[in-house]
Amino acid sequence: MDAPVSISVAPTGKFLLALGLLFPALGQAVDPSAQWGQWRGPQATGVAPKANPPIEWSEKKNIRWKTRVPGLGHSSPVVWDDLVFVTTAEKKGMRKPFNGVMPEGAHNNMDPLFDYQFAVLAIDRFTGQVAWRRTVASRQPHESTHESATWASNSPVTDGEHVISFFGSNGLYCLDTSGRLVWERDLGDMQVKHGHGEGASPVLHGETVLVNWDHEADSFVVALAKRTGKELWRQPRNEVTSWATPIIVTHNGQAQAIVSGTRRVRAYDLKTGAVIWEAGGLPGNVVASPVAGGGMVFAVGSYEKQTLLAIRLDGAKGDLTDGKQIAWRKNRKTPYVPSPLLYDGWLYYLRHYQGVLSRVNASTGDEPDGPFRLGSIFNVYSSPVAAANRIYVTDRNGKTLVISSDAKPNALALNELDDRFSASAALSGDAMFLRGENFLYCISEKRE
Repeated sequence: MDAPVSISVAPTGKFLLALGLLFPALGQAVDPSAQWGQWRGPQATGVAPKANPPIEWSEKKNIRWKTRVPGLGHSSPVVWDDLVFVTTAEKKGMRKPFNGVMPEGAHNNMDPLFDYQFAVLAIDRFTGQVAWRRTVASRQPHESTHESATWASNSPVTDGEHVISFFGSNGLYCLDTSGRLVWERDLGDMQVKHGHGEGASPVLHGETVLVNWDHEADSFVVALAKRTGKELWRQPRNEVTSWATPIIVTHNGQAQAIVSGTRRVRAYDLKTGAVIWEAGGLPGNVVASPVAGGGMVFAVGSYEKQTLLAIRLDGAKGDLTDGKQIAWRKNRKTPYVPSPLLYDGWLYYLRHYQGVLSRVNASTGDEPDGPFRLGSIFNVYSSPVAAANRIYVTDRNGKTLVISSDAKPNALALNELDDRFSASAALSGDAMFLRGENFLYCISEKRE
């Protein structure tokens, strides 16, 4: 069906019965599946399997707390146990001239006319109080950035022991959960296409940190030791600027680092950096991260052309572009900025400017219903998230549409806050943590 089916919010109605959520007793180990330690959640799919956030909220309803975050950042929060971690870039000192780079093709860019403090904040998840703040660097950025970007758009990652914070050209930093600096690495200065900002987030798997460094000069993907920052391997990439965060998938006992880039998605052996497989067909300016599940990887883009590739991991080796590992593909209504959501065997993805949601069978690519027009939701930069049979879509204007994950999604609520949102939500316990341009919100119906 080509014409989107409209999803509207009923003025009244019964909402889904809240699911009970059990928390570990005192002294028990923290369950990683109940945390939101990285970009896109515990399995990098956008799903919180043990969370049950509210359906309805406003500035006067179901806000446990809202805490002002100084500076500006589009990085998403991450959550581990009783702490929420966010990053920010806060301008300090007197206005100063900028003698750095205005990239070719830049438009609607802002120059960094101040020094910025690049900082990590740990916030108590129950009270909203700042437990600690660590400024890891203070400098004037070397390059202008688009007015819709920030100098703190890369999301941190944590395993409950370390907090890896990445500020792109302004450094990679490992802190412990008390805010102590463990190590730092300078990977150089990016030359970003059109100066549209830096955004790929680091990923953490076991003892390895992985960073994608795609830009207009020498691109690479690099693996570092989590505890020391020592470089384990570095693999050059024949790529220009992309903003996609890698994912780590273990298939048949082999950990693969899967990285989307311009024209092509590749899988690297996490131990050695060797290319395992690659597949062409993606467009340029890749922003959305891939997702994986059920023995398949889904890579998307939507700049010069619209593309979604569904890739089978069984037997994946070498160039898969025209091979049988491409299970299915789509060439319409694929996402540009928001990453897909993989939930209960279904793949959800957004045409973000139009507010159109597609729901396809992850195994076959079949789309029995939809696509669905999301009413007043459009201009979406954040990626959709899901928990408790509900999907949450937040636009830049502060609206979040909550819909059921039924065959024919039903609108449960349309919520609005007094802030602007580009960061994706984090879900943990009975709470949603939503980072706006001014505040970090804890949205929760009851005390945990």
